[in-house]
Amino acid sequence: MDFQLNEEQQMVARMVRDYVNKEVAPTIKEWDRKQEMDPQVLPRMAELGILGVSLPVRYGGQGMDYISLGLVCEELEVVDTSLRVIMSVHMGLCSYAILQWGSEEQKQKYLTPLAMGEKIGGYCLTEPDAGSDPAALVSTARRDGDDYIINGEKMWISLATKADYMIWIARTDPEAGKRTAGMSAFILETDWPGVTSADIHGKLGVRAGSTGWVNCQDVRVPAANLLGEEGEGFKIAMSCLDNGRYTVAAGATGLIRASLEASVRYAKERHTFGKPIAEHQLIQQKLAWMTRDYEVARLLYLKAGWRKNQGLRNTRETGLAKWYATDASFKAASEAIQIHGAYGYSDEYEVERYLRNARGAVIYEGSSEIQQILQAGYALGDREDRPLRKMLPPYDPEEWTREA
Repeated sequence: MDFQLNEEQQMVARMVRDYVNKEVAPTIKEWDRKQEMDPQVLPRMAELGILGVSLPVRYGGQGMDYISLGLVCEELEVVDTSLRVIMSVHMGLCSYAILQWGSEEQKQKYLTPLAMGEKIGGYCLTEPDAGSDPAALVSTARRDGDDYIINGEKMWISLATKADYMIWIARTDPEAGKRTAGMSAFILETDWPGVTSADIHGKLGVRAGSTGWVNCQDVRVPAANLLGEEGEGFKIAMSCLDNGRYTVAAGATGLIRASLEASVRYAKERHTFGKPIAEHQLIQQKLAWMTRDYEVARLLYLKAGWRKNQGLRNTRETGLAKWYATDASFKAASEAIQIHGAYGYSDEYEVERYLRNARGAVIYEGSSEIQQILQAGYALGDREDRPLRKMLPPYDPEEWTREA
């Protein structure tokens, strides 16, 4: 068992840390106040290769492993959750869906521009009345000759107004007996006639990111854009969430670290009763909790990343990592505010934004309650993860760095 990161993994973590500290951190507070995404973020992440960091070179990526993706997400969320959300959606939910389930033609047409950052990816599963219960979705896709005609609306979609391609889950067989049957996945181009979208404002957190709705009104999608086989949509959607939850877990780990680092700095500077508050034992207790939770959360997501590298199912591991890290990040941010006192309650310091951002991750990509149900199912022997028809490919350094 080797806990040492290799040189490439350490390098990519340093590169992303330098980028966010120098180019994003100085202005992120203002973009959060504006409730807008900095227009330089996506082009710059593309230029640095971040948007394709853990995709094969032959498809335009950087050829790094799944653990590297986790490290990137951790470093991004140390500065702001909106940056990690980009990776969760663009890579975890969209690009990996095509890598895992797509035909070679689909990979060449769609995955390559996504990996190069020329196009941005999104993921459309949640609907106004279908969140934690995705089988309740009512979006439809009806076959019409060489096309499918898609109708429906998706809600709480990250990068709703930024994405060029969307993975869209719709019901192709409304008469299917089983609730999770009769669903299919499609690659949707957002500039097609009938596709409209808008951002939602007034969110509690992740304000510097794009979150909104996407509507399809009689949108014609070529049958060639069916992802996987008809009727596989639910399995595809859930496999996408495995990848998304991995990135969320890694990012939440970064938020714990950010809360800890901010708290340590403030505790050394702030004096009460004639000494730095860092010398008060109850303050030290809070710092100790954050330290513990950071180390545990990091080990959990690294374990999930290792399983991904091996080509092993990791639904249980990613779910556990996501549950623990997001709950711990919300607690860490709350304690960071407590340590900062009244100053923590204002946006003069970063910790109030950490708390607002952390709250969302306890809900999206499978709420903490859903994760508890899943983990209980594993413990009781009621759940078992079997190999899928198509698995996310294991990391093979020679294969992933091979030129096209």
